[in-house]
Amino acid sequence: MALLSWVVAPWLAGRLDGPLPMSRALILCMTAGLFWQFVLVVGLLVREQRSLRWSRIRAALWLRAPSSRRTGRRGGRLWLILVPCILVFAAMELVPMIPHPATRDMKTFLDSSAGQDFLAGSWGWFAIVVVLVVFNTVLGEELLFRGLLLPRMNGVFGRRDWIANGVLFATYHLHMPWAIPGALVDMFAISYPAKRYRSALIGIAVHSTQSVLVVALTLAVVLR
Repeated sequence: MALLSWVVAPWLAGRLDGPLPMSRALILCMTAGLFWQFVLVVGLLVREQRSLRWSRIRAALWLRAPSSRRTGRRGGRLWLILVPCILVFAAMELVPMIPHPATRDMKTFLDSSAGQDFLAGSWGWFAIVVVLVVFNTVLGEELLFRGLLLPRMNGVFGRRDWIANGVLFATYHLHMPWAIPGALVDMFAISYPAKRYRSALIGIAVHSTQSVLVVALTLAVVLR
């Protein structure tokens, strides 16, 4: 992702005609990188499980309702853990980020007159943004970090596996290093509850609140 962001995207931007070449290049490169993460998860899962049957995938990637080790209960009221997790995640989104280039910030792009003029009525680019966010929080990052990696990190890191997972996830954000401090704190809203309740769906649900916001803001601009 860092290579795509800092090397490939500028190279691609220099070869694109039309408005906002850097913004378009970043969207395309980040979408490609997130899709690659999905392909990586599928490839590793096939190698490990020798099967893509849903029952095996679901267990291997923790794609199941949260469960309590103490009571054995699954789902139901345990889903209420999403409320504090989403609140913590949302609070971190409100914390100002480290200064960074405006051309690399999605919110700044959507708020700018140039970005709004570019996206107004552009359903093709809206579709690309939707694909980007789906692979970001459902089929990409969360599936890789909380679905594939977290269940397998206990053998190396023991009870600190969720901390190692959170630090790894934060470090992964070298494509947008200004987000690393926030990603470190987000481990308490995503990695820890996903580990405690053995459910990657928690991370997917919490992280996807960000995606819903991005899609809503983009749609509002497209409909102008």
